[in-house]
Order: sequence, then C-alpha cells, then structure tokens
Amino acid sequence: MRCTFAPKVLAVNFIRRRSEHNIQKLDKTMSDFSFIANAHPAYIDSLYEQYLNNPEQIDDSWSSFFRGFDYAHATNGHEKSNGVAASPGTAFNPQEFQVLAMINAYRGRGHLLSTTNPVRPRRDRSPRLDLVDFNLSDADLDTVFYAATECGMDKPATLRDILAHLKRIYCGNIGFEFQHIQQREKRRWLRTRVEQSRPEKNYNIPMDKKRRILEKLNEAVGFEKFLHTKYIGQKRFSLEGGESTIVALDAAINKGAEMGVVEVIIGMAHRGRLNVLGQHHEKNLRADLH
Repeated sequence: MRCTFAPKVLAVNFIRRRSEHNIQKLDKTMSDFSFIANAHPAYIDSLYEQYLNNPEQIDDSWSSFFRGFDYAHATNGHEKSNGVAASPGTAFNPQEFQVLAMINAYRGRGHLLSTTNPVRPRRDRSPRLDLVDFNLSDADLDTVFYAATECGMDKPATLRDILAHLKRIYCGNIGFEFQHIQQREKRRWLRTRVEQSRPEKNYNIPMDKKRRILEKLNEAVGFEKFLHTKYIGQKRFSLEGGESTIVALDAAINKGAEMGVVEVIIGMAHRGRLNVLGQHHEKNLRADLH
C-alpha cells in the first residue's frame, strides 16, 4: 500500500519530527529545532529567498534545512507508479511557519495573559502574542493550517480556531509555564498533557475529586491561620503559599494505595511539616503543639 501526503502535511511533519528523512543532517547542537522556533517568520522568509538565490550565502544548518524541505516538498509522497515524481497538488503555504512560531510563543509566554488574579486585571507584560507579531493578520483568520495538529487539535483548522484553542488553554484561569525545563521528554510530556486537556470540560476532573481538593486546601489554610493566631511571632515554618503541597501529597498517596502501595515514607524540609503531619499522618497535633 502506498500512502500519499499533501505538501503542507509534509512541511509541518518535517519541522516537528526529528526522525524524518534528512533531519539527521541538521546541526545537532541546535536541539529541538530551537533555531527555527526562535526565529521570526520574516527572517525565515528572507533566508529562504537568499537560499534560492545563492545557497552558499547562508549558514550550513539553514542550508541543510531548506535542502531537506525542498526535497520533501518536491518528491515525498508524490511519486507516480512509473517512478517519475509528480508535481505537488497544492502549493505549500509559507505561513505554516508563522503559525508554528505563534504556537511556540503561546507555549512560552501565554501564561503572561492568564487570568489567575480574580481581583484585578493582570499587569501588561507585553508578551507579543498579537497576530502582527507573526506577520499574520485578520485576513488570515479563515485560512486552514495543518499546523493545528501540532498543538493538540485533531485535524487542520482555521487560524481563528487555532487562536481560540491556544487562548483557551494558555490564557485561561490556569497559567502553564514549562518551556524552561531542560529535559526534552519531561517538557513534551507536560506539553501533551496540557494541550490535550480541555478547560471547558473541567480538565476531566470529576466533581468528587474537585470537592476533595477544596477540602484539603481549606484544611491546610485553616491550620496555618490557627497557628498564626495562636502562636504569634513563633518560628513555625509556615506552609503559606505552598498549600497545594497538601493536595499533591494527598493525590499521590491515594493513587499509590490504588496501585498496591502499603507504606509511604516522606522526607521533607521544616516548612509545612506540622501541616503535613496533621493532614496526612493523622498525628495528634495537641501533643505535638505542647
């Protein structure tokens, strides 16, 4: 069976999958294609024009990339039965690069627009996430891009839908910040989990678990308030600001029990120790406090 692919699909897959044909020839020091993701779309366009005029004028890594791209665009998936390469059915839209750059920008800076403060609007941090920052405009909103599949969408979608998808995930009530993680596998695992979750479906968390989370948070906050009121000025290594630790430990311990864990040993710093002892170890806090 022979499978054929549209040129747009080839171009997007060529960028995001290092295992594709000819990717091995790219500069290995530029891991995860950071030299493409960090480049402005207009800069890529200008380099490609230089490459078409004189390939010797640009850096070897870019030259290798453009050679591989041209090869994939001209031949892969378009071979006739007699062995002669057929011309592509549709021309590649160079704006696919710009949409990919926009997706990567939302992954890295979308949290700067997240609505994490319910009291007042977030301070303007100039995240540069407007369409004009990627050489895109309102005229492109109804154009379909294959880059949509790169950010967790099931199929190619219009720029309007891609933008709405990115804002829903990265600019909602939860701010995600993970691009600084050096380990590629961990970063991609988090990215996949974030982009495949659906905020409109409450991140697929059932109501009983949400009540459990709220209950543990209330218990942690209430205990810290009690200590602050009862032992004013005492060194108590408060958990304030890190109350989610209680929720995380509760989830980890319960999941471990479901998988057959019979004993949990926790080694931790002083901060929040009393709260953890009371919430998870069921210690007699009356005895501990006296």
